[in-house]
Amino acid sequence: MQVRAVELNHMRRDGGLLPGDVEFELRDGAGRTVFATPGAARAGPATHWLADAHAGPWRLRLAEPRLGDATVLAWLGRELLGSLLLAFPLVLLPLWIAVRRGMRPLNQLAERVARRDAQDLSPLGLTPEHDELKPVAAAFDDLLARLRAQLQRERAFVQDAAHELRTPMAVVAAQAHLLAHAGSEAERRQAAESLDAALRRASHLSRQLLTLATLDEGRGAATEALDLADLVEQALAQLAPQALAQGLELSLEAPPALPVQLDRAAFESVLLNFVDNALRYVPAGGHVSVTLEAGARTLVLRVADDGPGIPPAEREAAFDRFWRGAAGAEAAGTGLGLAIARRAAARLGGRVRITDGLDGRGCAFVVEWPSRP
Repeated sequence: MQVRAVELNHMRRDGGLLPGDVEFELRDGAGRTVFATPGAARAGPATHWLADAHAGPWRLRLAEPRLGDATVLAWLGRELLGSLLLAFPLVLLPLWIAVRRGMRPLNQLAERVARRDAQDLSPLGLTPEHDELKPVAAAFDDLLARLRAQLQRERAFVQDAAHELRTPMAVVAAQAHLLAHAGSEAERRQAAESLDAALRRASHLSRQLLTLATLDEGRGAATEALDLADLVEQALAQLAPQALAQGLELSLEAPPALPVQLDRAAFESVLLNFVDNALRYVPAGGHVSVTLEAGARTLVLRVADDGPGIPPAEREAAFDRFWRGAAGAEAAGTGLGLAIARRAAARLGGRVRITDGLDGRGCAFVVEWPSRP
């Protein structure tokens, strides 16, 4: 046993890879130690791997030193270093070159975007050779196209708003001049009334412009729980005196109660602009009907009248800002009410359409949106 132990440890030391000596301990059936190497008594599981073998009354215990991390890394380095040195020029270097060349189109696209002026919304004018980048370039060009269209709409809106505000402001200036230089009480009273009407029109236009700008910001809707039927009834009760003064019949058909969760301000914008539009254009003796319906998954608001109506060919244009139509010259208004109503309906998640009105006359403004009880 002693010779075997010496030979084994001698071979380990000659190999130069395995640290330390293997410790041996041989015991007989009575548990007496027959043979043990010098370090066998100190070998434990914390420093050695232990193994026991039994043969008849004999018990052999082997303890091999544990390998440290440094030893294992040294083995791996000695075995793999040559392979890594060979693989680097043959595998890693071509791989790095391929990745660098593959990223070049993406870098070119990023550089072209970074060099663009903030006011430049023209197309990129770049068609990448790689199929993976073509959707990116196309999506970016589509975004620029939508931004150009939005900017054009905003410019047109500013121009139209300036034009619309110029008229009441000119009237205000003229009537103020007449009021200051009026030669009689009647002239002064007439100038004051005209000045007051011009100021009301300018104030109404300013409020509508602010409302439209708020809706165009696209902020998330602030919903609240409310009884929609009660809300519509209260709103129409406030408009009833105006309808009676104009000789109009204003009616409501709605459920007794309709609890919902929705953006109150957006809904009121839709309702009040629809009804206000009808009250402006329907002549005396006419009828304005408001209907509120609740479906399985949708809510429907319908404001119908028997007034002059809107020709089918002009119904889509009626929602454009400052559109007045053929009857617009005879009725007071700004041409923003229906545009505000459409934006408010979009805030509710719905869409607006124009259909025929009461008894085949006039028109009906219908908005339908998903219900959230």
